[in-house]
Amino acid sequence: MSLHLVPRGLHYVEAVAEHGSIQAASRAIGIAASAIDRQIKLLEDRLGVQLFDRMTTGMTLSPVGEMFVVLARRWRADENRLWSDVKQMQGISLGHIRLVTMDSLVNGVLPRFLHHVAEVYPRVRIDVEIATPDDAMAVLDRGDADVALAFNLRPHRDLHVVWSAELPLHCVVAPGHPLAELSQVSLAKVRDQATVVQSPSLAIRRMLDARHGWMFSENRPPVVTNSLQLLKQLVVSGSHAALTSELDTAQELLDGRLVAIPVTGQNVVPQSIALAISSRRALPRIATRVADLLAADVAAMLAEVRARANH
Repeated sequence: MSLHLVPRGLHYVEAVAEHGSIQAASRAIGIAASAIDRQIKLLEDRLGVQLFDRMTTGMTLSPVGEMFVVLARRWRADENRLWSDVKQMQGISLGHIRLVTMDSLVNGVLPRFLHHVAEVYPRVRIDVEIATPDDAMAVLDRGDADVALAFNLRPHRDLHVVWSAELPLHCVVAPGHPLAELSQVSLAKVRDQATVVQSPSLAIRRMLDARHGWMFSENRPPVVTNSLQLLKQLVVSGSHAALTSELDTAQELLDGRLVAIPVTGQNVVPQSIALAISSRRALPRIATRVADLLAADVAAMLAEVRARANH
């Protein structure tokens, strides 16, 4: 439910930006086009700048207009926080939480978490956006997400880490793969196999390039992809090995479809997984509880994977 606290001008600017024209915005939000046009022109007159570039094909935001849309989104997030907190005071667990996370988790910890939320907080809505770790920070910073669960998040003054864990580098292979029986493996041994690696758009690949670039310039050329789902499918098939973390492949490891072998050697450093929020915005109370639930679910799944590996 909306409390309709977002100022009318911000609401209209946001609607025109989303739909591309005043007429389209009018149809979408049920407000007369003349009223929307009048309000936008009033704002432009007061500011002395254009909020939109007007073209025959439609209207696009100017740099100042983009600032207005960011403000509208933050105002709406505050409205949602107020609504959720009021309902919490009434003893009702109700809210809307936006999570940004990684592609590799969509068939592992994420379904488990969403089922858990549905059981514990059935009236809480969760929106999930999939992004790269770099983009996750941008989404959180813009106010388009409340919580980020991401690998290798870079420290930032506006980022508050709620929970984190180290993820040692592993080589993952199918149970019948030649490396599967090893208790540990060197990067040189992995290099001798057919491998599938992450694209440079992902932080783990940039880390590997910086420290172990020789792996990708000799012997067999690897398959390169920005899809962790494709990477896992190739590894499960038995045709390829991959360098990643236990959490990336948690469900496949628990199902016995993959084996994770610790990678040893100089300059081999762990990745990290972190649950983070923006330090510039307060979360609704229910969002904090759901974030704690997510952290507990990720930690529990990681513990399960490690316990299975030790047996």
